[in-house]
Amino acid sequence: MVSDKGILIKNIYYMLTYAFRVLRQSNYEEVEAEEFSEIQDMFAAILSKGVSQQLKQGLYKEYLSRSESLPVLRGKLDFDNTMQLKVQRKQLLHCEYDELSENNIFNRILKTTMTILINSSTVRSERKKELRKILLFFHSIEEIDPIMIKWNRLKFQKNNQNYQMLMNICFFVLDGLLQTTDKGTYRLAEFKEDNMAKLFERFVLEYYRYHHGHLNPNASQVRWDLDEGADDRAIRFLPTMQTDITLRYGDQTLIIDTKYYGKSMQTQYEKEKVHSNNLYQIFTYVKNLDARRTGKVSGLLLYAKTRERITPDFEFPMGGNTIGVKTLDMNHDFSMISNQLDRIVESSFEIGLKVEDV
Repeated sequence: MVSDKGILIKNIYYMLTYAFRVLRQSNYEEVEAEEFSEIQDMFAAILSKGVSQQLKQGLYKEYLSRSESLPVLRGKLDFDNTMQLKVQRKQLLHCEYDELSENNIFNRILKTTMTILINSSTVRSERKKELRKILLFFHSIEEIDPIMIKWNRLKFQKNNQNYQMLMNICFFVLDGLLQTTDKGTYRLAEFKEDNMAKLFERFVLEYYRYHHGHLNPNASQVRWDLDEGADDRAIRFLPTMQTDITLRYGDQTLIIDTKYYGKSMQTQYEKEKVHSNNLYQIFTYVKNLDARRTGKVSGLLLYAKTRERITPDFEFPMGGNTIGVKTLDMNHDFSMISNQLDRIVESSFEIGLKVEDV
C-alpha cells in the first residue's frame, strides 16, 4: 500500500472526508473505493467528481466590473473617456458596468489547478481524460498565476459554499508547486508537511465532533491566569493561547495539541527527547485553564506517526495535572486509527466508550 511520508494515501482521503464532510456524499463513493499510488492522482479524482457535480448545478457566477466603449449606453457613463472618443470622431460611449460572469477567482483557480494536474506525470491518463472533458466547459474562463492567488481573501457564502472543499483541494495542489527555471512552467512537489499538519489537526477535531459530540469538541482559547490587579493595558501584549482541540466531560477537560513532523522526537546528546517547545506549550495551556488547581484538566501531545522508529506513548504527572504524549499510527487500516482515537477518550475521561452513530 502506497503512502505519503508514512501516511497511507487512502487514510489521507479519510482525513479529508472528516475535514470536508461533503466528501461523504454518494457521488464520491467511487473515489473512496479506489486505490491510489500518488496523492496528486487522488486530488485529481476528487476534483473530477466535485467539479462535475458543480457543472450540473451550474458554475458559480458573480458580478465583475467592466469598462469599455459601446455604441449604446450601458451602466454608468464615463464622461471624460467619452469626450476623448468624440475628439477622435468615434461615435461611441465609454461605459462602466457590472456583469454577471463565470470568469471569477473561484473558477479561475479551478481551471488552473485542473490544467496543472493534467500536465503532471503523477496523475493517471484516464484521470487526465476526465479533466480535459471538464475543461471544455471552462473555455470562457481565464487561468491565473498561482502566485497571484490571495487565499485568505476568498469569501464563501450561500451561493458558493459548495466551492469551499474544492478550493481547499486546489490549495493543497497549488501550494506545493515548484516553478521550473527553464520554461517558467510549474511542476508538482510532494504534499507539504505544514499542509499535512493542518489537515491532521482538522481531521482529529472533526473526528471527535462527528463521533463524540457529547464531549463538546472545539478549538477554544485559554485565558491567562493573571494575578488580581494585573495591568489591563499590558494584557493585550500576551500571546493568544489557542488550543487545537478541547474536550469536556462533566468537570473534566482534555486539551489536545496535534503535531505532524517528519520526526516526532528531537535528539539531544544522542538521546531521543520530546520537543521541548511542544511540552512547554501544552503545560502552559493546562496550568492556565486549571486556574483553581483542581487537577481535572489534562493535556495531550498527539503526534502523527510517520516513518520514525520511536513512538512515544507515556504520561507525566506535573504539578497536580497529567500531561500525556501519544502517537497516532496513520499507517494502518482506518478502523485501527478510529480505535486509537476512541481509546484516548475512554482512558482520559475514565468513562465507557460512547461513539455517536455514524
